[in-house]
Amino acid sequence: MGSEDAEDQREGGRELMTDSEVLLQQVIIGLSNGMIIALIALGYTMVYGIVELINFAHGDLFMLGAFLALTIAGALGLDAVSEGALFSWGILPMFVAAPIFCGGVNWCVDRLAYRPLRNAPRLAPLVSAIGVSFVFLNIGLLWGGLPMEVFNMGQTAAAPKDFPALVSNENLLGESDITLTISQVLVFVITVPLMIGLSVLVRFTRLGKAMRAVAQNPVAARLMGIDVDRVIGATFIIGGALGGVASVVYALYNNTIYFQMGFRVGLDAFTAAVLGGIGNLPGAVLGGLVIGMIRALTDQYIATEWTNVMVFAVLILVLIFRPAGLLGTHAQEKV
Repeated sequence: MGSEDAEDQREGGRELMTDSEVLLQQVIIGLSNGMIIALIALGYTMVYGIVELINFAHGDLFMLGAFLALTIAGALGLDAVSEGALFSWGILPMFVAAPIFCGGVNWCVDRLAYRPLRNAPRLAPLVSAIGVSFVFLNIGLLWGGLPMEVFNMGQTAAAPKDFPALVSNENLLGESDITLTISQVLVFVITVPLMIGLSVLVRFTRLGKAMRAVAQNPVAARLMGIDVDRVIGATFIIGGALGGVASVVYALYNNTIYFQMGFRVGLDAFTAAVLGGIGNLPGAVLGGLVIGMIRALTDQYIATEWTNVMVFAVLILVLIFRPAGLLGTHAQEKV
């Protein structure tokens, strides 16, 4: 009875949360989800900024990274880790393997599917990207049928997969009604330095200057001695690696993955890139944070059924008044 009374008191405490506490809780949730969306959106916006290609396969590449992370968890026996542990060092191999894997796969896709169509009409690489997306989707479905314990011995390949709780969900604020978990802190600890590092790379390194030159005028860049194909390949590697990191962060934060999640999360990330100004790195981050906040606040104050409506309503309104996005700049069409 004592434990039941304590539980009733905790539930009563939650009901007595003030409006400001509810708002602050949704801000935390919104920023956490927004950071993950922003990390994926950077992959979209980098590729578009260089070759003006909407890489629809990027979301499903993110999904494959999450499946690799779960495979590593199963191979290392991390599914048996006690949920009481604050942090498992077993996640480190995931943060190494997933970016390398996703970056390598993204480079191969560019080399085999996109580069031969570099000078083709824009519709051709776009259709190719959609085709690659379906290939990745089916690879994920097959991957979910592996005979491993973490994949339920392959008996339910299409079903969502439980990801081990390798990071504690204990409230760092103690008995406070506002919840801030280690997994939420991990989102910021991982994503913020990556975003800062990417900005430094693009602004101050030789590769970053080459990327900006190719984005501005690939013909002139080639005449100046820049290996355009190499720069584009590096862009795909970096974008894929960011998606790989995001896949691990997402899996650790949500503890559930499924083979169709690339479409759902990828759509949010692409929308974030367009909202912030596709081709603009700070814009992708801002767009991700805005969408994360819209989703959290709509879920809380309106209804979950209206969340997608609100996201795309805001996108439409922004594009009506700022067609280039929040931080995008108008540029003349290249001919």
